[in-house]
Amino acid sequence: MARQINHPALNKLKSQFPDTRFQVGEFRDMVTVVVPRQNIVETCTFLRDDPKLRYDFLSEINGVDYLNYAGAKDRFGVNYGLVSIAQSTRRLWLKVFLNPQHPTAPGSQWNKIRDEEIMEKSDPGLRVQSVTSVWPGAEWMEREVYDMLGIVFTGHPDLRRILTWNGFDNYPLRKDYPLRGVGERENYKIITRQGA
Repeated sequence: MARQINHPALNKLKSQFPDTRFQVGEFRDMVTVVVPRQNIVETCTFLRDDPKLRYDFLSEINGVDYLNYAGAKDRFGVNYGLVSIAQSTRRLWLKVFLNPQHPTAPGSQWNKIRDEEIMEKSDPGLRVQSVTSVWPGAEWMEREVYDMLGIVFTGHPDLRRILTWNGFDNYPLRKDYPLRGVGERENYKIITRQGA
């Protein structure tokens, strides 16, 4: 018999969003709610503002590439780690799944987009709303997920790369990115002290 998952946020989410289909999972006492991507901002806003839940701290945003993962139905996931400091540091994870509509391998034209063009020219399947309007601290975390996986956060105030350079035409944490890279180390211009 399947074990019942109990978490204070679950019934409140069901009653607040009766037409939204949430999926719930639990692993090592951590509850994850899978949220449809179009509902992420309103779900986060509700979890932050509800007086009995008060998820007032976004501790983490990370991205996962499920390419070749056994049993995976979706290619990418974005995880949001929420903490309610007011409720004795109660935790909840939210997850949004995304599926690209275009090729993701290195060399694809869909990877050759500069930061200033990303909102207009990026893969529509890899776009999700930014939660910076809910938690301003999401800004750098979303930028890192964008830089490493190519997931675009619409409505972000300053979405640009922070670990690689503008114009770098790949996303290093994608599973179809080769471990040795695609020549960036071999072709990287070395700047000496005298030449700087």
